[in-house]
Amino acid sequence: MKFDYSRFNPTNLNTQKLKKFMLTKPRLPRIRLSRRQWVLAGLLAAAAVVLLVILLRPKPQPALYPTVIAEPVAREDVEIYGEYVGRIRAQQFVEIRARVEGYLEKMLFEEGTYVRKNQTLFVIDPKLYRARVDKASAQLQKDKALALKAERDLARIRPLYEQNAASQLDLDNAIASYESANASVAMSEADLTQAEMALGYTTVRSPIAGHISERNVDIGTLVGPGGKSLLATIVKSDTVRVDFSMTALDYLRSKARNVNLGHKDSTRNWDPYITVTLADNTHYPLRGLVDFADPQVDPNTGTFSVRAEMANPDHILLPGQFTKVRLLLDVRENAIVVPNKAIVIEKGGAHVFVVRPDSVVEKRFIELGPEIENKAVVERGLTSGERIVVEGYHKLASGMRVEVVKPQPEAGQTPKQE
Repeated sequence: MKFDYSRFNPTNLNTQKLKKFMLTKPRLPRIRLSRRQWVLAGLLAAAAVVLLVILLRPKPQPALYPTVIAEPVAREDVEIYGEYVGRIRAQQFVEIRARVEGYLEKMLFEEGTYVRKNQTLFVIDPKLYRARVDKASAQLQKDKALALKAERDLARIRPLYEQNAASQLDLDNAIASYESANASVAMSEADLTQAEMALGYTTVRSPIAGHISERNVDIGTLVGPGGKSLLATIVKSDTVRVDFSMTALDYLRSKARNVNLGHKDSTRNWDPYITVTLADNTHYPLRGLVDFADPQVDPNTGTFSVRAEMANPDHILLPGQFTKVRLLLDVRENAIVVPNKAIVIEKGGAHVFVVRPDSVVEKRFIELGPEIENKAVVERGLTSGERIVVEGYHKLASGMRVEVVKPQPEAGQTPKQE
């Protein structure tokens, strides 16, 4: 049933009729398509689907090559060092011993502290030795008196002998008595000196300035040459010596640069200085100079002993301490060096990957020289200016094309193509 809208007048419409009007749904007219129209609509829909598939199909990507980081081969002057294990030794090491026998009375120092030269360290009971000095002094006085009497007797006998008032025997006896008395005086003087020296030895003094060890004996102990004589030790470590062993090959390298170890030579290119690294891997700030080298090689080890002297004003280097020693052996001028991370070690030898101008890598075997920190000298196989792969060579093979990128300055950044 169709609703006639022309007959609708809201002014004469009661509420019941209004509700009936609002609830009545108008019917839309039906659209009837012909077969031709249906075919055309289907073709249009199929064309739209095909076009959508073409637009959404992924575009073909260009072929991807392995990305690597390459660096040019450089030349530079290289300092070649030898590294050895060294041991610190005090410049002076003195044992404090008792030179006379007696009971130890005093200890006048603090163990482990710095003592001065001639500082009193120990006192041995001096009473016995002071009595010996007094006895020797008295004997000397007695002998001097006898010598004076003999001199006066000789002075009286000689004029009498000249006047024939005394015999030759009397003169000879007077001369013998005089000379014997003088000899007794000399012997008594020596005895007194010896007694005074022994008395002096009861006061034990430091022969050098340095750090003293703990005492080896206690107060009241009987010490002396026949018993416990070692009282303490003193080391002078303001200047220390560093002992290390050097291989014969390293010695030949140093000789090639005119470094005559252990001898001063104004014609050599540099002095053989050493640097040391402590056990905590800190570098000692001062250098040491090699002042001695053993003239012969130990046939059992193939090494020879070398000694250097170093200043130790702050007493950081302790006697007996082990250190790492570095000695400059040679300087290779204008040498080809490559980073160690670019070198591949195989059974056939060491090689690197060289990037040609057409971005194709070439496996190149090289002959390595000495290593310097994180670099190595290349004796043969590379020329200056060639580019070698330093990162990304693990999946490479000779003849592969690569894409060289710049190293990433920060983590997470996309590398830029060269």
